Amino acid sequence: MRPIYLDHHATTPVDPAVMEAMRPWFTEEFGNPESPHRFGWAARDAVEAAKAQLAELVGSEPGQVVFTGNATESIDLALTGLAERRGSGHFVTTNFEHPAVLRILERLEARGFGLTVVPVSPEGFVEPRKIAEALRDDTIACSVMAANNEVGTLQPLSEIAALCHDRGVLFHSDSCQAVGHVPLDMEAMGIDLLSLSGHKFYGPKGIGALVLRRQRPRIRLAPQLVGGGQQGGMRSGTVAVPLAVGIGEAARVAGEVMEAETQRLGELRDRLLARLRAGLDIVRVNGSLERRLAHNLSVVFAGVESEAILRELPWLGASAGSACSAHEQEASHVLRALGRTAEEAHATMRFGLGRGTTREEIDTVADTLIELVGRFRSRSPVHSSVRPD
Repeated sequence: MRPIYLDHHATTPVDPAVMEAMRPWFTEEFGNPESPHRFGWAARDAVEAAKAQLAELVGSEPGQVVFTGNATESIDLALTGLAERRGSGHFVTTNFEHPAVLRILERLEARGFGLTVVPVSPEGFVEPRKIAEALRDDTIACSVMAANNEVGTLQPLSEIAALCHDRGVLFHSDSCQAVGHVPLDMEAMGIDLLSLSGHKFYGPKGIGALVLRRQRPRIRLAPQLVGGGQQGGMRSGTVAVPLAVGIGEAARVAGEVMEAETQRLGELRDRLLARLRAGLDIVRVNGSLERRLAHNLSVVFAGVESEAILRELPWLGASAGSACSAHEQEASHVLRALGRTAEEAHATMRFGLGRGTTREEIDTVADTLIELVGRFRSRSPVHSSVRPD
């Protein structure tokens, strides 16, 4: 069986245009952007051009982009950087954020900072009212992801940001799964700090960014990497020029194809769900199908463990949960936050469609899953006791 990749939330292939843009910066143009000669100047100009491309995609300005090694580092720079700059205070987040946010805030809590974790609804949304109720006079920042990495639901960022700003609180968003897939405008939406990762939207691995919204007074962060003072002292270390060029080109391409791909992938996602429901008696969707990433589908195959399905289909790239926490055996904290039982969480599969996904691949996956899940259920005494929602 030809491999079929439906795990684009975990990572995406590098777009051919991105690869071509990066190629000369590995060999022909190899200067250090801090060097005071033509090789360094060329590299510096390339980095600045990449920042401009990325800033345009998310509605900020080139001077507000700080390149990092990955999104986890970007989140750490934002949250720990704010905490260490302030010295004390309180943070607000939700109970289905990525572990990169939750672990960092838990570490800050252990250091004496306050933390309030707001629950989300069974549909996968945080209510802005609950965020507002959690804010305190000493709240430094609120962190809410733009799109969930497992169930794809899109949060009401503008409304949350406005409530935060009314209280003088900064708003941070882990937007790794949203950048390049849905329109984002930091200025219009009021996002003060935005974290992202190149490999989530067809750019290279090994580079992320923290983007700040232009404002006065300027947001001040304590740097987490110190040394040579590159990038205005925000993140020391030589910028990886080829990767910066790559993430910039990925941003340019995403801006051009986003609208068409959203339409196409939404239709394929709906086709996959419709075929699964036509062939199987119980297929439950995790999270609302409204306000959701067009390329995301997370479903529960009641009575069947998703790990068993994946073992039977080595040619299928899909996920039983978030790839970043797949080593954990416990049920997904995201699915438990939605009210799913441990059994339902272990019966969940996540499909992430991408630019290379075809209708033929969707039909092949649907037909195979219908046959395999049906076979597993026929052998399972558990399935006979399962009832539809």
